[in-house]
Amino acid sequence: MPDSSTGGADDVLTAQWAPIPVPEAEAALHAVYGFAARLSTLTSERDQTFLAEAPGGRRAIFKIANPAEREAVIAFQLGALRHLAAQAPGLPVPQVVPRLDGSDGAVPFADGTRRIASLLTYLDGRPLHAAPRSLAQAHAIGVALGGIGRGLADYAGAPPETRLLWDITHTLDLRRLVGHVDPERRLQVTRVLDAFEREILPVHGALPRQVIHNDFNPHNILVDAADPDRVTGIIDFGDMVQAPRVNDPAVALAYHIGRPDGLETLQALLRGYAGAIRLSDVEADILPGLIAARLAMTIVITEWRAGLKPESSAYILRNHAGALAGLHRLAAHPAGDIRDLILQARDGD
Repeated sequence: MPDSSTGGADDVLTAQWAPIPVPEAEAALHAVYGFAARLSTLTSERDQTFLAEAPGGRRAIFKIANPAEREAVIAFQLGALRHLAAQAPGLPVPQVVPRLDGSDGAVPFADGTRRIASLLTYLDGRPLHAAPRSLAQAHAIGVALGGIGRGLADYAGAPPETRLLWDITHTLDLRRLVGHVDPERRLQVTRVLDAFEREILPVHGALPRQVIHNDFNPHNILVDAADPDRVTGIIDFGDMVQAPRVNDPAVALAYHIGRPDGLETLQALLRGYAGAIRLSDVEADILPGLIAARLAMTIVITEWRAGLKPESSAYILRNHAGALAGLHRLAAHPAGDIRDLILQARDGD
């Protein structure tokens, strides 16, 4: 795979591009999908995302990829959603709305660019980051993560031939960006990268692999507003990769381990996940280090990107404080103790 620093996936994060005006996006939505709706802009890191609301009350999510995105990336994502719809129809994931002409190709816009557009069904719910938390909710998140993992296990779509910057598999690629981290945190991050190279890299590549969601964070999980212990939606499949399956719970747990009840949440989530996927002993051994790697990744990438785009720093750094708290939590507990908690959760103890 080509290095992401030279024409790869992080070009999408750093590319400068002009958004499509809302009236033109509305016209494209109607022309391509036959859906006449008012669009309102939603926050997104790498594309334009709109809430589409039709006069009759129908809602959907309309996405226009930035011009640096490749068609193969979107095809991989849409293929996964179609696969899940066929193989695991009970999962709370978006459905792909077909175009009038049945195609998936890029759409021409007035500025001369061709951009990939897609329309997804709307999932109702409250974003997890804005909802009350509980251990029952963490269990439900683990159930959803395990269900998606099992549903994607036989997805044969070809992942893009790039190295996604947010892929734990390529944690050591972060060394080229460590200089962007504030000096007071740089040593802490470097120690995590060194531990990854020493303890995880020798075994990581031999673990069971499959396509994974790779971004189970609280901004991508919806829960019932009246019953926040119930997961109603999993969104944003834009960071999917083919990787060791254990990376998926590592990503998910990285967003909870820094909370005051982080260790209890870890066990509750893994108990839910174990109903679909049982981690091996080796996966359990390295899971604490993988969680630390994801936390270090959040610190490095967000500090780097906030420096590039200071006008968007509040959004870019939204998970930064939680990542720091997570690293402090892991440092306060021996990896062996955390491994014991993981095994207990896996085995239902």
